[in-house]
Amino acid sequence: MSTGPRFDEYGPPLRVEGGLRARSTRGAIGRSWWSRRFLEVLESFALGSRLTRGRAYARRGQVLRLDVAPGLVTAEVQGSRPAPYPVRIGLSAYPEEVWRRIEAELAGQAFFSARLLAGDLPAELEELFAAAGAPLFPAEVGELTQRCGCPDFAVPCKHLAATFYLLAEAFDADPFRLLHWRGRSRADLLDRLRTLRGVRPDGSAAAGSVDQPAGTAMSSSTGSVDPPAGTAAVSSTGSVDQPAGTAAVSVTGAGRVLAGLTPVEPAAELDRFWLSPVALPDRPPTLDTGPELLLRQLGPPGAEIGGPGLVERLRRAYREFRGPTG
Repeated sequence: MSTGPRFDEYGPPLRVEGGLRARSTRGAIGRSWWSRRFLEVLESFALGSRLTRGRAYARRGQVLRLDVAPGLVTAEVQGSRPAPYPVRIGLSAYPEEVWRRIEAELAGQAFFSARLLAGDLPAELEELFAAAGAPLFPAEVGELTQRCGCPDFAVPCKHLAATFYLLAEAFDADPFRLLHWRGRSRADLLDRLRTLRGVRPDGSAAAGSVDQPAGTAMSSSTGSVDPPAGTAAVSSTGSVDQPAGTAAVSVTGAGRVLAGLTPVEPAAELDRFWLSPVALPDRPPTLDTGPELLLRQLGPPGAEIGGPGLVERLRRAYREFRGPTG
């Protein structure tokens, strides 16, 4: 924090016209799982009433500007001074090699690629980032670098806290801003996923992709591709065996799983299609209960519906329904 005039020399904040106002007017801020998770992490740091005051600032529209860049969020928050306070929140952006590893994992699973290409962040993404050694959210307050130009020595001050809440709502509006903060923009990430999966922006297969080319045969039993002569074949290691002098193409998604399977003749699969993979138990014996089992299980009916005579009539009726072969 700055070492300017004392904090108690300042009054209430100046009113702002056209500031960034939180959409939430009461209760918790944040609608999506990623924005709520971000605020849960902040609130777990036991920041107390400072976050409460910052939430009020966010709802009053005291934040004038909010920008997200790799590793850094900058904002301007109007306080009691005529000039707004500059705010900076730093969080380490992951280097290129880490993002390459994460992108390979994302491209290798169609679920993640489809959700991200549709503009959504699945909740399982947090676990994938953690498994890659690159947590999506900060684990402790020391991972955040917080700076504000106000005279308050508390960290975070209400200006920083207001920025945090507006940042959570910015993540609601565009979840890729969270990934951008960690070092990868939306355009770069989606372009990379399309390249790894061999898909053009319009959804068609790109040149050099591992999708089935025209004129190749697809095995009905394993889903493997029988390439024509002179074309690349998928090896058991998950790479593509190219003709001499050409570069290898990485296989992602289902191709990485199916590449190592032993080919099976379709005729052999058809012969055993209706066979059970394990022996079935013998059919249990049928219990001959007779037609009067239900009548024996029930108590005698009351006089108002026929009494014991009703049981005798029903017994004869059941015998007739069963027939002489029963």
